[in-house]
Amino acid sequence: MMLQSFLVSTARFIRLVFRTFIPKAGDPRPSTRRLMVMAGFIPLFALAQGIHWLGFLLDEILFPGYRKIPVREPLFVLGVPRSGTTHLHRVLAEDARYTTFSTWECLFALSITARRFWLGVGWLDARVGGFGKRLLDWLEKHLFGGLEDVHSMRLSDPEEDYFVFMPMLACFILILPFPNSDLLWRMGTFDRDMPTRERERLLDFYRSCLKRHLYVHGTERTFLSKNAAFAPLAGALAEHFEDARFIVCLREPERTLPSQLSSIASGATLFGTHSVAPWLNDRLTEQLGFYYRNLERVFSPMPESRCVWVNMQSLKGTLPSTIERIYACMGFEMTTAYRTSLQRQATQAKRYRSTHSYSLEAFGLSPARIAEELGPLYASLAARAVSNRGDDMPNLDAQPHTDTRSLAEEPAPTC
Repeated sequence: MMLQSFLVSTARFIRLVFRTFIPKAGDPRPSTRRLMVMAGFIPLFALAQGIHWLGFLLDEILFPGYRKIPVREPLFVLGVPRSGTTHLHRVLAEDARYTTFSTWECLFALSITARRFWLGVGWLDARVGGFGKRLLDWLEKHLFGGLEDVHSMRLSDPEEDYFVFMPMLACFILILPFPNSDLLWRMGTFDRDMPTRERERLLDFYRSCLKRHLYVHGTERTFLSKNAAFAPLAGALAEHFEDARFIVCLREPERTLPSQLSSIASGATLFGTHSVAPWLNDRLTEQLGFYYRNLERVFSPMPESRCVWVNMQSLKGTLPSTIERIYACMGFEMTTAYRTSLQRQATQAKRYRSTHSYSLEAFGLSPARIAEELGPLYASLAARAVSNRGDDMPNLDAQPHTDTRSLAEEPAPTC
């Protein structure tokens, strides 16, 4: 399976590179600046993915036992982009019950072999004074500091594991350098448009990456995944991981869309994406509607013991009670240590003030149109969300969590 995935990915990469420099007849011609940027980006990208594939090959030789590792009851944090999924993910990752991908694993060590190597390097560096770690800290501050208000990024931070699809050229962020990739746009409407054979190949590859992670970090912990980009895969994930649980984050579409477009604006400028894909913003707008509809289709019928909805405001306003409500709905126990961590994180969340500014008008879009097209659907979904009025929560211990009618009759919203 891994060999077939490598061959398919390699053939796809060759086609993408070819079309980058020689577009189809009728397609916009790339600017000289874009060609120069891509000429530098493509070799580096190919090298990084080649290292991943080499690591996967060595895994089959050195660590074949990973294939027997079970992925039990994973917890997926999904939602629409820019809806608080990153914040919720990092709050949950503080609970010792979970294990999740860190940034350095996503970018540099998807294989067991690479993780063992870099963990060994870190161990050795610590024994000789930690110079390497201090250098990395300095580089992080200067290279990633400008991203704080868009997406905080440190190598040790919990990170979105959609990066595992990079070697398969199926990580959605790749629409910036490769906006004409059919596979990438099908990833954005996965449940509807992905062909069965490709769907199974990608999901099997994803599961193999989770097995590798658990092989390194231990099977006694629950795997925690966070991906706003997985909203279009919601149905496939629910089918492929039959015992999985889900937390779905929501935000008003007229706020979500400009935040998403603003967050990718610098990348689109770097790669000259709009020059070869002037329709990019319109297509992302259409895709956002699919995200909301797909989340409703897949998760609305699910019981609260398997899926909980949460809105962005409650994650900032009443974080501890919101997390407690989520845990109660899903039947999770909360340790004293984690309760203390929640109080500390709640204080930090209330103090946080983003300087990331954006508006729909800046992208030539109408707030009224977005609100009209997606507003009613959002309102319907938001009615399911955990309340941001934590003080009004009913006594959860006095009622069974599976009794959806009794919960719905309480003044506080249900799970």
